[in-house]
Amino acid sequence: MTGRQVTRVLPHTTQTAAGEPPVLAPAVTLQGVTVSYTPQSRPALDVERLVVERGERVAIIGPSGAGKTTLLRLINGYVQPDAGQVTVLGTEITAHPSRRQDVRRRVGFVFQDFSLIDRATTFENVLWGRLGRVNPLWSVLGWFSEVDKHAAMDAVVEVDLTQQTRQRADTLSGGQQQRVGVARVLAQQAEIILADEPVSNLDPALADDILGLLAEVSERYGATLIMSVHQPALAQRYAERIIGLNQGRIAYDGSARALNGQALQAIYGRKVITDVPPLVTQVSDAEVPPEVTVDVTPMPARTRSASGERIIPS
Repeated sequence: MTGRQVTRVLPHTTQTAAGEPPVLAPAVTLQGVTVSYTPQSRPALDVERLVVERGERVAIIGPSGAGKTTLLRLINGYVQPDAGQVTVLGTEITAHPSRRQDVRRRVGFVFQDFSLIDRATTFENVLWGRLGRVNPLWSVLGWFSEVDKHAAMDAVVEVDLTQQTRQRADTLSGGQQQRVGVARVLAQQAEIILADEPVSNLDPALADDILGLLAEVSERYGATLIMSVHQPALAQRYAERIIGLNQGRIAYDGSARALNGQALQAIYGRKVITDVPPLVTQVSDAEVPPEVTVDVTPMPARTRSASGERIIPS
C-alpha cells in the first residue's frame, strides 16, 4: 500500500472578499431548536444556541433522558426539529431536507451497541463505511473500488485489528467490536465523528481504550468529535469541552478542566462524585477549580499504522 495516492476532499468553506483566505463554516450550529416526541410532553431538546467549531473534541453529559442521544441524532439528521435551524458543515439541513443525505455521508456515527453485521468479517464491516462514496448500484452488488478497499484496510490497521481482518464480527470481543465501529468512520473519512455512549457496554479498562482511540484519531485527522459519555470523569479526561444537559437544556457549556462539583450539581440535580481524575497537563494552581483533581499522567501512547499513509478526512 506504500506509495498509493490518498484522495483529499476539500471541506465546505464560506465566501470571503477577493484575496482573503476562505473561512471554514462551523462543524455544527443550532439556533432556537426544539425537539418533542409527543405534543403533550416537555421538549426532549430545547437549545437556544449551540456552536461547535471544526476540530473540537466535545463530550455531552447529563442524566438519563437529558437529551444526549437526541442531540446527536439531530446533528446526523435522524431526528427533525419542531422548530429552529440545524446547520451541519455549512449546510442548513432543516431548510433543505434533500441535503441531509449528503451531510450524513460526511458525518460518522459510532453506536452504543456497535451496529455491526454479525456474519460479516471485520474488513467487510469497515468497508461498508465507504457506502456513501460509491454508486448505490455498485454497493448493492458488493462492488467496491481498490481505493475503497485500501481505505478500509488502512482503517483496520489504524485500530490494531489486522489479526482479526477476516474474523466474523460476532466472534470478536466487545472492545474489538467497538474498534470496528471506529474503523468504519475512519474508512468513511468522516469530518464529524458522533459517538453515542460508545463505552457504556464495556468494562472500565476497555472504556479508557476506546475513548483514547477516539480522541487520538479525531485529533490526528482533524475531525470534530462529539460524544455522549455516561461518566463525567471520563468526559473530563478525553474531551476539551463539555456540554451538560438537564431536561433537554444546556446547563453547562465550558472547558473540561472548569467542570467542578457546582457545575455537576446543576447538570445532574445532585452531588456527583467522580472516581477517575481528569487528564490535565501544564496548568497552574490558579487555573484549577477547587473540586477538580489534577492528574498529569499523559494519555497512553497508541500503536500507529506502519504503512506510513493515512486516510485524509474530508
